[in-house]
Amino acid sequence: QVQLVESGGGLVQPGGSLRLSCAASGFPFSTYAMSWYRQAPGKQRELVASITRLGGSTNYADSVKGRFTISRDNAKNTVYLQMNSLKPEDTAGYYCNGRPAFGFPGFESWGQGTQVTVSS
Repeated sequence: QVQLVESGGGLVQPGGSLRLSCAASGFPFSTYAMSWYRQAPGKQRELVASITRLGGSTNYADSVKGRFTISRDNAKNTVYLQMNSLKPEDTAGYYCNGRPAFGFPGFESWGQGTQVTVSS
């Protein structure tokens, strides 16, 4: 059974930092590209960052470039999102996404999300 479980969200002041984690199970983690999405109330879900299956390439939304870093540890079946210099507009539910890399079998999966609130 494929499972993605996020953790690390919470309330933080503007300028602060948080580190989100997404623990994966039930599938061969190293064959999946992983991403973080976020969704604020009344807005569409948007891609925040993605990382290829072996971590060789990353991609970021323009709004988080230079502030957020995605990484993964395939030995621990975990993907991370380090968020620095947080702004109120980063407030959203953050969701982990896994998608089979090209040429590998499997299904796209989502975590249940973790809430990040940036407020003074």
